[in-house]
Amino acid sequence: MSAEQHQHPFRVLISTVGRRSYLVEFFRQALGGRGQVIATNCTANSPGMLVADHAVVVPPVSAPEYPEVVLDTCRRYGVGLLCSVFDLDLVAISPLKNSLLEGGTRSAVSSPEVVDICFDKWKTVQFASQAGIDTPKTYLSVDAALQAVSAGSVRFPLIVKPRWGTGSIGVMKVLDSDALTGVWRHLQSVVQESYLPCGPGNGGRSGSLIIQEYVRGQEFGLDVINDLRDEYVCSFAKHKVSMRSGETDEAVTVNTPEIEGIGRLIGTKLRHTGILDADIIRSGDRLCLLEMNPRFGGGYPFSHMAGADVPAALVSWAQGREADPGWLRVRPGIHCCKDIQMVRVNA
Repeated sequence: MSAEQHQHPFRVLISTVGRRSYLVEFFRQALGGRGQVIATNCTANSPGMLVADHAVVVPPVSAPEYPEVVLDTCRRYGVGLLCSVFDLDLVAISPLKNSLLEGGTRSAVSSPEVVDICFDKWKTVQFASQAGIDTPKTYLSVDAALQAVSAGSVRFPLIVKPRWGTGSIGVMKVLDSDALTGVWRHLQSVVQESYLPCGPGNGGRSGSLIIQEYVRGQEFGLDVINDLRDEYVCSFAKHKVSMRSGETDEAVTVNTPEIEGIGRLIGTKLRHTGILDADIIRSGDRLCLLEMNPRFGGGYPFSHMAGADVPAALVSWAQGREADPGWLRVRPGIHCCKDIQMVRVNA
């Protein structure tokens, strides 16, 4: 930490904060009056910006100048810890880890290689296979999926989704081969017209989608916690009772060693930084990994309400201190649901 930073309170920057005002409050509570929370977003009136100690309007994450603006913001405010809550933001800022550290900013942002594995759902499947984690059967083309159906290795319904997707955009279930062909063509256009990238080196439009086996069962959210040295610490599991717009709306924390064991495999094999959000589905004796997001996910507040305090742990690690073990435990059986809260824009 630089001499200049010692003159200021410890500052946390939450990048692309959007609507996650609760995360600003979690970090403010973790700082205990001895620090400040900085928020950035491309719009000034997002709820997270309105409750932060300092709000900085930045260009969209797709803008060429965006990474340099993040670096400049961290330097200008003497940021000690950087976190992000948006997949495309991770792609833009993960290459900055060394530059941030040189300026005195620790980041709870994973390496570009880890971000790529999580963002590219085909690479997620390949990683899981190598780590010994089950996933839905996955195909890169309509022909490959139909051949698997003919061979009896998979059956309808199937799921078509963007290979590089976020927020459940463009995810559709199909019931037969005719629907599969039509949905495949339709979603190619949807991806091309959305802000979702087709991904680096994907070979054009045909590489922008994947087809997956539809696995029926109970869905679980998993927070996988590594420290800032990328060492595995713990996992928190919750049963998802209901979803809204691709995000957990109601959940119950659970003590499920086999699901938490998947978290251990992810943390030790992937070696992400900080918190990772994973979706798991249990179908009979089968546990399938659906996807991973190396950031605070929409399910983290359920762990926080059950006693976890990952923001406090991240702040401690960024300051070179050990985390209180109590911050890294949850009470099972805590049933919570999300609420809508108003944030006033004008004074």
